[in-house]
Amino acid sequence: QSVAETLLTLARDPKHLGAHIGVLAVLHTWGQNLMDHPHIHCIVPGGGLSADGTRWIASRTHFFLPVKVLSRLFRGKMLDQLKGAYKANRLKLIGESKELNRPEIFRTLLDKLYKKEWVVYAKEPFGGPRQVLAYLGRYTHRVAISNNRLVSISDGKVTFRWRDYRDASAEKLMTLDAGEFIRRFLLHVLPQGLCKIRYYGIISNRNRKMMLARCRKLLGVPPVQENTSAPQVQWQELLLELTGIDVRLCPECQTGQMIRRRILHPLSTHAP
Repeated sequence: QSVAETLLTLARDPKHLGAHIGVLAVLHTWGQNLMDHPHIHCIVPGGGLSADGTRWIASRTHFFLPVKVLSRLFRGKMLDQLKGAYKANRLKLIGESKELNRPEIFRTLLDKLYKKEWVVYAKEPFGGPRQVLAYLGRYTHRVAISNNRLVSISDGKVTFRWRDYRDASAEKLMTLDAGEFIRRFLLHVLPQGLCKIRYYGIISNRNRKMMLARCRKLLGVPPVQENTSAPQVQWQELLLELTGIDVRLCPECQTGQMIRRRILHPLSTHAP
């Protein structure tokens, strides 16, 4: 919520963009070493609608919004939300954070956070729609670590590759006890019902259809036509095109193709 409000607020400011934008926000909670590193990745259009909805306002080609201003506005909104949650007793402070239940300790922490520069990073636009889809296909549904980073599992220890961004992004090996490896991995299993991908602004679920139709019209882009005569592409083929993963291959030999013959339903408890 703090990230979305920051982007929407700053983009509406006439001193910057002066437009109503859209935001697709994806929550990630891990770093390369599997420790806690909560952060939000956002995809935003390169512009937005004017306040009256009659014009498309494009951002500069290689500049969207000033990151320094974004970081400080985000810091203020995030810490304000944190204070609100604390006053409403909505924070569960246990373990090493238990001492923060004391208001004076919590205020000291907030003072430190207000003085610290927060990190906001903006990248150049994607090359086009295919690049956006490829990014979404391989990035939005990632888990904390993929199998190709695992090096070995033996003697109750797990060794995996990780990239140390504090050391010029050098690739290193880390070995953890299996229990610690599992603990770190489970830190990033989100609570049931928590939505990790959210949409705001002109691409919010409530406004998307109407707003996108207006954007297409202003940009001179033909409306989307559903081609019912075109052959329907299976989700397995789309996944293969976007990620290079073919789920139809046999997991053992990686050559034979698995074909579903029938679905085996669980045995009914009322069966004779």
